Amino acid sequence: MTSRERFLAACAAEALDRPPLWVMRQAGRYLPEYRALKAKSSFLEMVRTPALATEVTLQPLRRYALDAAILFSDILVIPEALGQGYHFRDAGGIGMEFRMESRAQVDALAPADAVPERLHYVAETLGMLKRELAGSRALLGFGGSPWTLATYMVEGGSSDEFERIKQLFYTERGMFDILLEKITSALIAYFKLQIAAGADAIQIFDSWGGIIAGQDYETASLRWIRQIVAALPPEFPVILYAKGTAPHVLDQAFTGIRVLSVDWTNDLAMVRRTLPANVAVQGNLDPVLLNTTPEIVRHETTRLLEAMRGTRGHIFNLGHGIMPHARLECMQALVDTVTNWR
Repeated sequence: MTSRERFLAACAAEALDRPPLWVMRQAGRYLPEYRALKAKSSFLEMVRTPALATEVTLQPLRRYALDAAILFSDILVIPEALGQGYHFRDAGGIGMEFRMESRAQVDALAPADAVPERLHYVAETLGMLKRELAGSRALLGFGGSPWTLATYMVEGGSSDEFERIKQLFYTERGMFDILLEKITSALIAYFKLQIAAGADAIQIFDSWGGIIAGQDYETASLRWIRQIVAALPPEFPVILYAKGTAPHVLDQAFTGIRVLSVDWTNDLAMVRRTLPANVAVQGNLDPVLLNTTPEIVRHETTRLLEAMRGTRGHIFNLGHGIMPHARLECMQALVDTVTNWR
């Protein structure tokens, strides 16, 4: 069984001798080879240059026996394609070129049919990766959820309080809905582009889903995710990662997704028992553990594997992205423990 076959079998909730493994943000700052490349090219240059994005995507696969590659890119390429560029602030975090504050600004956003041309470099990168991988590893595309992208667009970048997006949601629902409809349409076009270019699965990052309370999570986020999944090919593997949304796992499972990626604050075995049998789970080792020691990583990884023993449909991953100060030897211990486990 190839890594790609193993990954797709897990997405289909089939029985396996061990779960497939990949790690969110597996291509990035913890790798010395990435830092060497970053010293020569900016992040945005790497994202927009297919040869560089391909190289970064493949770096962790050369070092570790991972079962999947995930496209090196950023969720904010969608706002950029719609006409709202982004950058990295000197003090840290994301800054948008402007805040989305008026209906006129929303109306001025580019239509969804502009997305394939403006993000042609993503399709080129995926095509290069597909050729390089030659069916040996699964290839994942991704994007942000409409709600999460809207938070950046309305807040004007990274935020601690998310005051503006919540105010828009509660006081100007008409403008909110039009903005989310535009983002949703753009994402549908973008994900179809990724699938046509060779992606085996798509992960939707609802990174800020946990900031909206109770039943409003359905209206603010899940309804738009449902529209996206319904517009993609039937049974195509869509993974949903939504941080801080434990009360909503059942609702998330019934959006049509194939895999629910769970953050590290959840009991993964309990979530697995809660979900329908045909919805797989992904996760959910605490990423901080990769900053500790190989012994601790082996112990905690084994404990999670044993807790999931006998279950179908498990993709081993972290409960969030790998941290910049993760130790290479800890990552190796994780990979060895999972790939040797039976």
